[in-house]
Amino acid sequence: MDFCISLQVLGLQVLLLLAYIIGPNRAEQEVENLSGLSSNPEKNIFAIRENGTTCLMAEFSAKILVPYEVPSSNEVDWNPEEANILLPRDTEIKGKCWNNESELHLTWADKSCTLKLFFVKDGQDSPRSNGRSWKLNKIQFIYDLSDRTNFKNGARPGKHTASRHHLSLMVTPIGMSYECEASEKVSLTSTDQKKTVVVYLSEVHIQPFDIKSDFVYSEEYKCLTDQRKQLEETLPLILGLTLGVAIVIILAVYHVHHKMTANQVQIPRDRSLYKHMG
Repeated sequence: MDFCISLQVLGLQVLLLLAYIIGPNRAEQEVENLSGLSSNPEKNIFAIRENGTTCLMAEFSAKILVPYEVPSSNEVDWNPEEANILLPRDTEIKGKCWNNESELHLTWADKSCTLKLFFVKDGQDSPRSNGRSWKLNKIQFIYDLSDRTNFKNGARPGKHTASRHHLSLMVTPIGMSYECEASEKVSLTSTDQKKTVVVYLSEVHIQPFDIKSDFVYSEEYKCLTDQRKQLEETLPLILGLTLGVAIVIILAVYHVHHKMTANQVQIPRDRSLYKHMG
């Protein structure tokens, strides 16, 4: 009897352990493609929700330049070509949300193209975040050269992966969203003879962690390029206002000085005129 009870207790402990391990990975997930809300046809909007709460939001435009080869006219040599791939609105979304890691997977063109973005939290010093920040640390693009939507006939067949690891892009204080209107370029190395695939991201607004309200970004942390642009736009205004204030002050001082000197007795410089005074 005691042996049976021990087996039951052990079995219950094993089930609890499995529930603890598997539980977080079985979170109910919803994905939303909200690209139709964007007035820019090239801009996409995505959201991932787990257990009824938004855990990742992203909106951006993406352009991917992929080099490949097609047979030349002599059918012996290969000519270089370049595919210009845009992220379409009918993109399929998947992703993962954890405490310190998040992923966004975007697939389109009958699953022949997949763009994956990987985000992590780290402990690097960052203002307004108690020393912690999050960043984009890996990008991966998987493409199939047999896809005739993006690649010409005759391209060498094969599925390839272009990736870049150990990145420190979009570094943002914890609890804030990242925003950058300017285009950001990332070069990836492909398994197709180590060719360079280039990813351009623009009009970016992303928050992969710590979203406080459903479908609402936290305070924006602007990229350095946007900060410089904003400074360049406001600097002429600041200089103009400063110059205007300086001119007003100079005119006011001149007016006061002129009024004070006008009331003083004017002493003639010609000594011969002294006899007429008094």
